[in-house]
Amino acid sequence: MQYVKLGSTGLDVSRICLGCMTYGQPERGAHGWTLDEAASRPLIRQALDAGITFFDTANVYSDGTSEEIVGKALRDFARRDDIVLATKVNGRMRPGPNGAGLSRKAVMTEIDHSLTRLGTDHVDLYQIHRFDPHTPVEETMEALHDLVKAGKVRYIGASSMDAWQFSKMQYTAERGGWTKFVSMQNHYNLLYREEEREMLPLCADQGVGVLPWSPLARGRLTRDWGTVTGRSADDAFGSGLYADGDRAVVEAVTRVADRRGVPRAQVALAWLLHQDTVSAPIVGAARPGHLQDAVAAVGLELDAGEREELERPYAPHPVAGH
Repeated sequence: MQYVKLGSTGLDVSRICLGCMTYGQPERGAHGWTLDEAASRPLIRQALDAGITFFDTANVYSDGTSEEIVGKALRDFARRDDIVLATKVNGRMRPGPNGAGLSRKAVMTEIDHSLTRLGTDHVDLYQIHRFDPHTPVEETMEALHDLVKAGKVRYIGASSMDAWQFSKMQYTAERGGWTKFVSMQNHYNLLYREEEREMLPLCADQGVGVLPWSPLARGRLTRDWGTVTGRSADDAFGSGLYADGDRAVVEAVTRVADRRGVPRAQVALAWLLHQDTVSAPIVGAARPGHLQDAVAAVGLELDAGEREELERPYAPHPVAGH
């Protein structure tokens, strides 16, 4: 495993981040494909054994049970100081007023609930789970700053939004003397590269680390076009992210992978790892092979010709994932 600084911070993270939406009690979430605790623990252990130290979850994943499963496994298998633990806030956790969003009340309430579920007194990276248009950015940024000063949060990050929204939040924090975001978790892969227009240049200019979600395009980059899996059949959100024209990109990945004699997942992840702004793709793993491919991708060097072949078929997409 390789390690890199997260953006312009001094924080070292593994080049692969284990995305933990896969882990959670199936009956507690919106997805039937999540793995319960017994099935999740061996994969979390495998990730640790492979040198992965960066773990990302969210309060909304399987109604909080992802945080519970991940927190317990990390306590059992690792030393807390060796782990970079990330979670998120914004999504709805209960019905009624103040059950979601980025108000001061919601942020202060949800960090305590997340810490309880995770079984720790702090998270290393606390991320806002999308932009909240209903709360003043000053309120959100000051609340997040107060969590940092209270020792409950080490760093803060953001996720998919317009570049102008992210810039506004960063400027607001700087103007107020508050903690700024150090990372952007956004939708970025070979099938969706719209982030290259504004968000990635902004992150490069400001020294913000990039943590792409869905780096394998919900698995579409790893299999023949049109293949239906148990997850893709139950993925209403993901069904609107990609289009039939993306087939040409998948075919390019297949050609490069076949010449190299490696799985397609390794090629798609290696391309992301070649992007200067990317700190660590967030990779979900439901089987041991998923982790093996992710780790192998770290050492896979693609030459300029291969990267051009992978990029050439891309066609512009509507903005998706915000």
